[in-house]
Amino acid sequence: MSSSVDKVSQKVADIKLGFSKSTKNNKSKGKGKSNKNQVVEDDDEDDFEKALELAMQLDAQKLAQKKADDVPVVEEEEKKVEEKIELQYDPISTFYPDGNYPQGEVVDYKDDNLYRTTDEEKRALDREKNNKWNEFRKGAEIHRRVRKLAKDEIKPGMSMIEIAELIENAVRGYSGEDGLKGGMGFPCGLSLNHCAAHYSPNANDKLVLNYEDVMKVDFGVHVNGHIIDSAFTLTFDDKYDDLLKAVKDATNTGIHEAGIDVRLTDIGEAIQEVMESYEVTLDGETYQVKPIKNLCGHNIGQYRIHGGKSVPIVKNFDNTKMEEGETFAIETFGSTGRGHVIGQGECSHYAKNPDAPANAISSIRVNRAKQLLKTIDENFGTLPFCRRYIDRLGEEKYLLALNQLVKSGVVSDYPPLVDVKGSYTAQYEHTILLRPNVKEVVSRGEDY
Repeated sequence: MSSSVDKVSQKVADIKLGFSKSTKNNKSKGKGKSNKNQVVEDDDEDDFEKALELAMQLDAQKLAQKKADDVPVVEEEEKKVEEKIELQYDPISTFYPDGNYPQGEVVDYKDDNLYRTTDEEKRALDREKNNKWNEFRKGAEIHRRVRKLAKDEIKPGMSMIEIAELIENAVRGYSGEDGLKGGMGFPCGLSLNHCAAHYSPNANDKLVLNYEDVMKVDFGVHVNGHIIDSAFTLTFDDKYDDLLKAVKDATNTGIHEAGIDVRLTDIGEAIQEVMESYEVTLDGETYQVKPIKNLCGHNIGQYRIHGGKSVPIVKNFDNTKMEEGETFAIETFGSTGRGHVIGQGECSHYAKNPDAPANAISSIRVNRAKQLLKTIDENFGTLPFCRRYIDRLGEEKYLLALNQLVKSGVVSDYPPLVDVKGSYTAQYEHTILLRPNVKEVVSRGEDY
């Protein structure tokens, strides 16, 4: 653009110079014959008109160039607006106006429970609880859509806060709720590498996702306290593929073995056998994939992420059985390290303790702690939350009060869980419904 403007400018200058010389020469010669003089004047006028026309073209091109220079700014502003628009999500109910949400993967029971599939009494009992199952399915459909968004949008170089807010805002948007009626059922965990669970960025966290990282994306969605707890592992380097394959296979084994009247230890034994059959080679070193023995799945109660039963991922001789009507999170964790985690680092995950001693609340004396507990009760109840969720509510300078609630036993803290530094861990998790007549892997999707 600039070179063409310069050429036009030079041409205008040349014509103006020629016009000036022509006029000067004409004046020095005198009037001469009238017809000849008229021709000279006409030529001068033509040159002047050409100069004027080119000058106008020059002005037009300069104006166009100025507008072009302004375009990036305009486009950048439009891009920002588009990004803001993309962050708006229609409630999932608008996609299902009849209020019926898709079932997950339905699996018939086996062995002694095979009769349940066609038993009329069990089928009738299942229909009576359809509203409950439907709320789980609504949460599962939200989870599927959000994790697809996450897989499409998450890239190396993003901060942990950007990633967490991408996921959490999508959950809130699709839920159309943010509180006790619906929304986040479990804080967005983004544990990296040797950290296996319970890491979510706190405010001012500067951690950034790198290409070489192994990130566990673990978040929950709830509808009226019915929680979908599901997780996957995200990597960009295919050298980790065998680690992810091992853990995914182990989780699916646990899902296959789970069912009414099944002993928890038997599920753990099957998971352990599958996971330990895998090896992964990283940078020339070969590692057996180890189940993280002190992490496990769990049953889920209404507004309670851990309902009291634990599903081991190794044989542990717990003969407790799964029962009809229960909901379980079947999750497994694999590691290239010791296969054992400890709590370490700044805590982000908390939950009000539903089993707190009766005198725990009455023992709280500090008004700020009482005020914070009121905020927790009104917004989370016994659902897990993280510190950023408290920040969103406008609470400030609450850490001392929060620690007092933890010390009193009213609130439990769940710090990050880490294996040995330098190791890599992976996780996969699904929520299953032990319906009276069938088992439903309600959070199952095309991705995992």
